[in-house]
Amino acid sequence: MEYFEPDYFHYKNNQLYCEELPVQEIAEDIGSPAYIYSKNYFIDRYKEFDEAFKEIKHTIFYACKSNFNLSVIKTFTDIGSGVDVNSEGELLRALKVGVDPQKIIMSGVGKTSEEIKLAIEKDLLMIKAESEEEIFLINEIAASLNKTARVAIRVNPDVDAQTHPYISTGLAENKFGVDTETALKLFRKQKDLKNIKFTGIDMHIGSQIIKVEPFVEAAKKLSELILQLKSDGIFLEHLDMGGGVGSTYNNEKTFAVKDFANALLPLLKKLECDVFFEPGRYLIANGGILLTKVLYNKKNHDKNFIVVDSAMNDLLRPSIYSAYHHIQPVVLKNNRKDIVADIVGPVCESGDFFAKKREIAQSNHGEYLAIMSAGAYGMPMASNYNSRRRPAEVLVDGKNYKIIRSRETFDHLFFDEPELI
Repeated sequence: MEYFEPDYFHYKNNQLYCEELPVQEIAEDIGSPAYIYSKNYFIDRYKEFDEAFKEIKHTIFYACKSNFNLSVIKTFTDIGSGVDVNSEGELLRALKVGVDPQKIIMSGVGKTSEEIKLAIEKDLLMIKAESEEEIFLINEIAASLNKTARVAIRVNPDVDAQTHPYISTGLAENKFGVDTETALKLFRKQKDLKNIKFTGIDMHIGSQIIKVEPFVEAAKKLSELILQLKSDGIFLEHLDMGGGVGSTYNNEKTFAVKDFANALLPLLKKLECDVFFEPGRYLIANGGILLTKVLYNKKNHDKNFIVVDSAMNDLLRPSIYSAYHHIQPVVLKNNRKDIVADIVGPVCESGDFFAKKREIAQSNHGEYLAIMSAGAYGMPMASNYNSRRRPAEVLVDGKNYKIIRSRETFDHLFFDEPELI
């Protein structure tokens, strides 16, 4: 089998390391399942993105929906990142970490009145509105608070991001944003919206995009819209390019962020405004693994199964997206042959799998496997299905690690249910 070794995850003396720490050592200390993240991977990816766009005024907002652990958010905000939040819970997490509200933007196609009110009360940098009704509601709530809300309009540029349909968000058929004509009409209503200040125009065309061209096409469309508004005397402070830059999971031919910048900079320089970016997956996907332990090997006729102690409730992506995650031993054994097997979990669903017909080194009961590229959309999508406890989370920094979320206990599962009646 082949081994996947992204930055800060590598084999040394037949052991998988996260930074300078053997993963086996963490496994023996805290058990499994557990998410293990590399702090310095996160930092280096952020700096790489920031450096790529140094020629223009820009601001990076970490999309915390990809991993909303408090310590992960703080890792990015400590080095200058803002935060993109998508719910009241994510906003409260960012505020708990101590993020300046002027470095928080709120997204979301279905914000509640309570979420809008909180965003205005906390004086966030801006609220990203996605419909005409939402804009009128923001104006109404802001008026009731005697405040002016900073608002950007999310425009759906009708661009095919060429990604999985469940994570494509920039086509006319998708639920996100408004079309160009509606956006123009809304911007021109500025004088009628006494408690709103329009500050920008936003887009997000999808996730896990591995070609630059969809971004360029969308940026051209929004640039034309900004220039048209300028000619109408409407001057915006920012263009938000959203996120969606893809990561390598399975030898995809992704683009380097420097190439991404080189393709966009000629367009963006002409706009003379702050350019926002909302990377999430790009910053963290390959900076994390899901540690899991082999429970059983079994065989049905000619089909091999490796049953592990993690399940679809811990990492949902393979079940709902047929997403690929490389899976490899934490400790390499020289005398082991490769087999073809399904790697499956204990949950009572046929969709509970991490890989099907995967070539993998034979692994025995009690040995650990690493499910790679699990830094993004792993723990945030975890659940308690089958009354399973959600896993621990660990952040590695050099030779040291900290548990940044403890493994749930059974008391956690019971605490918010009333006494039996």
